[in-house]
Amino acid sequence: MKLHPQGMYLVNGALQADAPAGVTQADARRGTIAYSILEAHNTSGDMANLRMKFDSMTSHDITYVGIIQTARASGMEKFPLPYVMTNCHNSLCAVGGTINEDDHQFALSAAHKYGGIYVPPNMAVIHSYNREMMSGCGRMILGSDSHTRYGALGTMAVGEGGGELAKQLVGRTYDMACPGVVAIYLTGKPNPGVGPHDVALALVGATYANGYVKNKVMEFIGPGVANLSADYRNGIDVMTTETTCWSSIWQTDAVTEQYFVQHGRPEAYKELKPADVAYYDGVIELDLSTVECMIALPMHPSYAYPIRELKANAKEILAAAQEQANQQLGGKVQMDLVSKIQPDGRIYVEQGVVAGCSGGTYENICAVADILRGQNCGNGQFKFSVYPDSMPTYLELVKNGAVADIVSAGGIFRECFCGPCFGAGDTPANGEFSIRHTTRNFPNREGSKPGEGQISAVALMDARSIAATAANGGYLTAASEVCDTEYTAPEYHFDQGVYDKRVYNGWGHPEPDYALKFGPNIKDWPEQPALSDDLLVKIVSYITDPVTTTDELIPSGETSSFRSNPLRLAEFTLSRKDPAYVPNAKAVHALDEARRAGNLPEEVAKVYAELEKIGYHPDAKTTNIGSAIFANKPGDGSAREQAASCQRVLGGAANFACEYATKRYRSNCINWGMLPFLLDTPNVLDNGDYVFLPGVRKALLEAADELEAVAVKPDGGIVKFTVRLGAMTDAERQILADGCLINYYKNH
Repeated sequence: MKLHPQGMYLVNGALQADAPAGVTQADARRGTIAYSILEAHNTSGDMANLRMKFDSMTSHDITYVGIIQTARASGMEKFPLPYVMTNCHNSLCAVGGTINEDDHQFALSAAHKYGGIYVPPNMAVIHSYNREMMSGCGRMILGSDSHTRYGALGTMAVGEGGGELAKQLVGRTYDMACPGVVAIYLTGKPNPGVGPHDVALALVGATYANGYVKNKVMEFIGPGVANLSADYRNGIDVMTTETTCWSSIWQTDAVTEQYFVQHGRPEAYKELKPADVAYYDGVIELDLSTVECMIALPMHPSYAYPIRELKANAKEILAAAQEQANQQLGGKVQMDLVSKIQPDGRIYVEQGVVAGCSGGTYENICAVADILRGQNCGNGQFKFSVYPDSMPTYLELVKNGAVADIVSAGGIFRECFCGPCFGAGDTPANGEFSIRHTTRNFPNREGSKPGEGQISAVALMDARSIAATAANGGYLTAASEVCDTEYTAPEYHFDQGVYDKRVYNGWGHPEPDYALKFGPNIKDWPEQPALSDDLLVKIVSYITDPVTTTDELIPSGETSSFRSNPLRLAEFTLSRKDPAYVPNAKAVHALDEARRAGNLPEEVAKVYAELEKIGYHPDAKTTNIGSAIFANKPGDGSAREQAASCQRVLGGAANFACEYATKRYRSNCINWGMLPFLLDTPNVLDNGDYVFLPGVRKALLEAADELEAVAVKPDGGIVKFTVRLGAMTDAERQILADGCLINYYKNH
């Protein structure tokens, strides 16, 4: 794999450093597939500043309630575009009594009332349904899940927080500067046993840490594309999220066309390819024949090694991985990976899982069946589970015998459910090591709770190598080591009748008089204050980790059941990272409530007195008081807006960071009225500091390059510094000034 340090031109299918005679770089930029799709969806007339409308949207049952509640409060009367609501996350009803199914009934009633598409629980995971039924060449889909990626089917898809979907529901646009485009130039053909997750993990390992594709579009081109099936492409594509790219797109061909014919939608196909001359901001050349069977060790998909290399240097690599993991866990509990090395040098794992939009696809599971046919997973600690991605996939696997092969070998066949991806299904025992073909292996993604003394480890692997490990009784084995496997690749027959009989499709047929069905856990968003002229915030959490994930900001797993209740969910904010955050944030919120009631707290009065000494005159009656956190680089991972909204409903007013890990999280902060400050000198702040921001509203609305800030230390010390807000649209600035997206729509 080669990452070119500079942009390059694609000229008649060949890469070259220089532009052809008479061609400017600006002209050549128009030659990418991404540019043509973005141009077709842009409403601004200015390709430097995009204002886009999407062809359809999708959410699952941990996000759609909040999105619809936001849109309702903002004046929505019907869905203006097809909106798919799937139920693949909170479908076990294991937490909170009726609240999960109450959310599902809310979604069904919303599909009737507003004209939406409702996919019942266990029918399909979110991305598989959208691949099968909503994708199309040249289309754009917006989803409230970070792995909203359908580029392998010619569809540019974007995962964002719920605020961005609410904007589409009230007729507004998705606004951003035109992203860069990086070519992923594929050659060669994968070797037997090497699956899509192997290619994906190799790409993530090569691009995540260096930010090579951050907030850009990954455009897959080159002769190697033709050597990959549609399922194989989808498996690579869904993992592009882990590179921190913004979206993805692939050239299309006869394989893509056959996919749409197979799924009864031939009209969804058209050829997409770069123009004769196209300019890319970066290029990754990848010879697929060089990719080995891979493993991504805890606790990030980018910690990727060839399985061969891990087995040859097991003690050294596992010791380094566990040390890194334990630093990330902050000493709460100790992960032990080295103990998985057996006396004979083999590595033992206790669990294997193949699941979801990345692992549970038809071809992956057929390959698992081929490897396990006639084998035995054993009756030791090792256990193996498979979750198909959709009921049409499940039905075909029953018909062709794959389910029987897996179950006969000792595997467990599950329902269509995303649980193993986010910590709500097949949680291993304390101390166990799990290998999974899922999208992420972040802390707690397997369901353990380090704060309560629990820890298990998850590594990502391709379904084929997981099956090879299962056939070997739990001893880590690459699929490439099982040379006698005959991959049968049975033809897929899609039965749309499975969906026709159960999915409610009300698109284009809203029923305005249909009553929404509210469960007792479904609550409205609490009101939020507009930004005051000056602002006082208190730092209530100071996080020095290199990256803070959205899973750490608001945990996944069983907490997702409470995501229709903003105040109840907020109780979990930073609970596994900084348990003191919630009480500290509440204490600051109480200070502001007292101020609003005319009773200036003594703690705040002392801060104001120190500010008076150096010439500042904050008005206690009009200056809001909020909480804030500092984190070096927050927001890696999920698109879920609750990572920001939970801070906001607890009285959060700002974040201070050196960098924001993703556009998604920063957009969520903006949409919830959280000022996303950038700080060049993090050492000026400490936990417990008050920060006064004089004239912040005026500076924000006037797009000032820098804003004045004054830190008042607990001992009365004063430090002056500057902060930045970075590039924003006028609408984003006004959203922050109004206090949140809902207020913005009420006011404008």
